[in-house]
Amino acid sequence: MDEKFAPFDVILACDSKLGIGKNNTLPWKLSGDMKYFRDLTSCTEDPSHHNAIIMGRKTWDSIPAKRKPLPDRINIVLSADSSYEAPEGASLARSLDEALKIASERGAERIFVIGGAQIFARAITHPACNRLYITEIDSTFDCDVFLPDFKSTFTQKSVSERHVENGIEYSFKIFTRV
Repeated sequence: MDEKFAPFDVILACDSKLGIGKNNTLPWKLSGDMKYFRDLTSCTEDPSHHNAIIMGRKTWDSIPAKRKPLPDRINIVLSADSSYEAPEGASLARSLDEALKIASERGAERIFVIGGAQIFARAITHPACNRLYITEIDSTFDCDVFLPDFKSTFTQKSVSERHVENGIEYSFKIFTRV
């Protein structure tokens, strides 16, 4: 496949063992991480544009109904299930490549993959994936879903100061493709 895709980034939070969730929910509550996520995925240089967020169906389902679609962003839901229909307020794609094409066609200023685990695994190996924005939590949680190892293809470029919330220490890290 010679098709060129717009560059995109991945944004997520994980614990010290790369755990990212349990029972289709986050096992931690960090308002600072949620604000970081909202600000990064919503803010654009051109106020007339929006960013796109790409997520799997389970991630979409995990968002409270009153918060869907996530505001000020182009919401794209991935599902290989041919009987699944586009949810209200979102576009539907059957593959990551199709989601990237939809985001580009809709004029997205930036594109972010926001989960879940299967989508992260595909995104991290995709040649158009530029950066990983990872909130790294300095604890281990009881997770049943994990981020695949990415450190052979991405290198850390920056780290924020440490934050502490609800007794949990975390920092924001940015990784770029090697």
